[in-house]
Amino acid sequence: MPMELPPGTAAYSDKTPPPSHHQLLVLLGLFLAGIAIAIAIAFWLAGALVWFIPTRVEQQLGRAIVPIYAAQAEVSATQATLNQLLDRLETYLPAAQTNGRNYQVLYVPDQTVNALAIPGDHIIIYQGLLAEVASENELMMVLGHELGHFANRDHLRGLSRQVLIRLSLSSLLGDFGSWGSIASASISTLSTAQFSQQQEQHADRLGLTLLNQVYGHVAGATDFFDRLSRSERPGLAILASHPPSKKRVRNLERLIAQQGYRVGDKAPLPNALRSNL
Repeated sequence: MPMELPPGTAAYSDKTPPPSHHQLLVLLGLFLAGIAIAIAIAFWLAGALVWFIPTRVEQQLGRAIVPIYAAQAEVSATQATLNQLLDRLETYLPAAQTNGRNYQVLYVPDQTVNALAIPGDHIIIYQGLLAEVASENELMMVLGHELGHFANRDHLRGLSRQVLIRLSLSSLLGDFGSWGSIASASISTLSTAQFSQQQEQHADRLGLTLLNQVYGHVAGATDFFDRLSRSERPGLAILASHPPSKKRVRNLERLIAQQGYRVGDKAPLPNALRSNL
């Protein structure tokens, strides 16, 4: 038998009116703002903490990546000469950037036009890139640029950002996996990571500084990139991992003018590099 309510008593209902479109938009805005704040905090933390991470941590990361390239590399006079050039650049690095480091070049006899720095103090130089280089100075600029990524700790910066962003999103959106799976997924992308425009400019700045210290001038600093900008072809590997060449040339020319660097005579490529191309 249904219970009768006294007159004037409102009937109870467990149903509530659905949220309005305005309320939904407000909630969505707050949610997106939370994600944006989490990402901004992750970027800030990555930049602040990266300088406190020991060098050996970066080298341990390289153990998962270096063997892949080492298996493709060719132990040859070309690789030995590339390492000799790298050693010349290394002598001008501050002690803080060489302590505990063991910078090495791995030469890969492949037509890929690219060079890249990978965790574990290794720089990968492809035969395809050497075929595009016309002077020792150009090559030294490329090597100096890659050293710049180690000096600025760009690999650890990128890894820290990825891990922190994934953890932040995991806390907001749900479980993305364990710490281990998040770290593993982040590490797997390190060798193919594209650095930010600011990171690339900082690396170019160090490359230019080292070039000037080695030769006393910066001849050849823009030659490789200028030549590449006139013949950039879709699919070039270096375009996928580096900024547009025309922009790099403009930035370098502006920096050369600001620093008052002089331009001298370029040195030819060592015979060991020319004979192996």
